Amino acid sequence: MKKPLIALAAIALAGCGMMGIGGGPKATADLQPTKGSKTAGKITFTQSGDKVRVAGEVTGLRPGQEHGFHIHEAGDCSSGDGMSAKGHFNPMKKPHGQPGSSDRHAGDMPSLKADASGNAKVDATLDIITVSPGAASVVGKGLIVHAQPDDYKTQPTGNAGARLACAVIQG
Repeated sequence: MKKPLIALAAIALAGCGMMGIGGGPKATADLQPTKGSKTAGKITFTQSGDKVRVAGEVTGLRPGQEHGFHIHEAGDCSSGDGMSAKGHFNPMKKPHGQPGSSDRHAGDMPSLKADASGNAKVDATLDIITVSPGAASVVGKGLIVHAQPDDYKTQPTGNAGARLACAVIQG
C-alpha cells in the first residue's frame, strides 16, 4: 500500500515542478542592445517568499570592466538609447544607494563585472522588489545595463553613464 502512495506523490510533485508550482512567481527580461551597442542578455527574476533571485548572463560588455545594472521605472525601450525607460525604479522614494543598504532605490542592483571576453553573470538575491503584483513589483518595468560602473553615491543615478542595453521585464 505504501509503494503506490509514494509513486502517486512522486508523480504529483513532478507535475508541479513542470507547471512551475513551488518555484514562486517568475519574470524574464531579454536585454537588447541600444543603438550602437552590442550588449545583450537574458535575466530571470524568481520570487521565493519575500526575496527575489535575479540571475542570468549579459554579453557584449567592455572586457574586465564593471557596468551599472538597474531596474528602471518604465517598461519602454522604444527610444533607441534606453532613455524611454526613465529613471530608477523607486516606489519607496529612497536615495540611490548600495545594494543591501536600507536606504536605496528598489531598482539598485549589484554592478555587472565583465570577464576578459566581455561576458558577465549575475546571481543576486534582492529583498525590496517583488515579482508578485504590488507597488514593488518589477513586472512591466525596464531593465538597463549601463556603460560605466555605478558609484552608488551620485544622486539619483550612480553616475553609471550611457545605456548599453534595455529590456522590459515580463511576467
